[in-house]
Amino acid sequence: MSECEKKEEKPPTHSNSSSSDEEEGSDATMDMIRRFFAHTLNLGGSTDAKADLKVEKVIPNLSFEGFADHWREHGFRNIVTMVGAGISTSAGIPDFRSPGSGLYSNLKKYKLPHPTAIFDLDYFEKNPAPFFALAKELYPGSFIPTPAHYFVRLLNDKGLLQRHYTQNIDTLDRLTGLPEEKIIEAHGSFHTNHCQKCRREYDMAWMKAEIFADRLPKCEQCKGVVKPDIVFFGENLPERFYTSPDEDFQDCDLLIIMGTSLEVQPFASLVQRPGPRCLRLLINRDPVGQASFVPWMDPNERSLLYDKPNNTRDVAYLGDCDSGVLALAKALGWEDELQQLITSEKEKLNANQPQKKNKKQGNDKPHSDPDDTASSSETKKDASL
Repeated sequence: MSECEKKEEKPPTHSNSSSSDEEEGSDATMDMIRRFFAHTLNLGGSTDAKADLKVEKVIPNLSFEGFADHWREHGFRNIVTMVGAGISTSAGIPDFRSPGSGLYSNLKKYKLPHPTAIFDLDYFEKNPAPFFALAKELYPGSFIPTPAHYFVRLLNDKGLLQRHYTQNIDTLDRLTGLPEEKIIEAHGSFHTNHCQKCRREYDMAWMKAEIFADRLPKCEQCKGVVKPDIVFFGENLPERFYTSPDEDFQDCDLLIIMGTSLEVQPFASLVQRPGPRCLRLLINRDPVGQASFVPWMDPNERSLLYDKPNNTRDVAYLGDCDSGVLALAKALGWEDELQQLITSEKEKLNANQPQKKNKKQGNDKPHSDPDDTASSSETKKDASL
């Protein structure tokens, strides 16, 4: 095609493209300004940007009761759960950030330079003793799962759970009987342990014996300090945390968020992964997940909007996690089923306690090849508990 023919095909209006682009840019700027005033000063009147951005609600009633009615009548098929320390507090494990009762508020006896130093890798390498003293207090086996943990297990038993993402290092999710492949421990756990020097792996039983004997866990091969595979500040998150969400959220129709401040990245970013028609249920003591000033720059807000006029899919139950899941189970007609699961699984845990004390490590290998979990295969991220 000749250059002349190409020119003839162009619509005559393109001769004013420069002025059109300027007008579009001006409109976009004004729209951003309207959103800013709408979000920060509640201004805008009939031109309020929130009204312009309204989208049809995923379900008609976004109250907790309306959500429960929808679940009971229509159901969900692919549920993802993401949880934090708030689901373990009723088990006796403190969360990290609550003023007064949180873990970071009660570390004075360890004489740390700052509270978060107990999970700081540089500090650990210089002085590991405070961490292991705390680990003895928090070590798995001293606590049992909560109703919130067992609710997740019930979702899996019903074939509804796609994946369970947890910030917690307490392994209570595992104790419910939830299959390992369903769990992504974003911040690691006490389940496995590695020498900081040679990367030799030690199992949970070995580490527990060392901690409760008040010995600094030392590698039997190179005498380096052995550390639980908990993600400290500056360490890598598990590779599965980065590789699984694309698949997990592709067909996710419900995201349940429980017991988390949604302040720690990259874990908190999971709330942004579901598609726009996926409902998001928050069960939490405090209102979290809402942006302060950033969303006015983004018309496709991805923060939680459960008390906003432009909310299309977010539901909140503000209270403790156990009360939330029990209320939901009752509304769904699962109350007896959940209670039976809790009772039967607790009986199993209690029955296994004497066996664990008498059973030697003979059937389980305490060590494994360090190459199996080489840190070079993980993505580098700065994370915290």
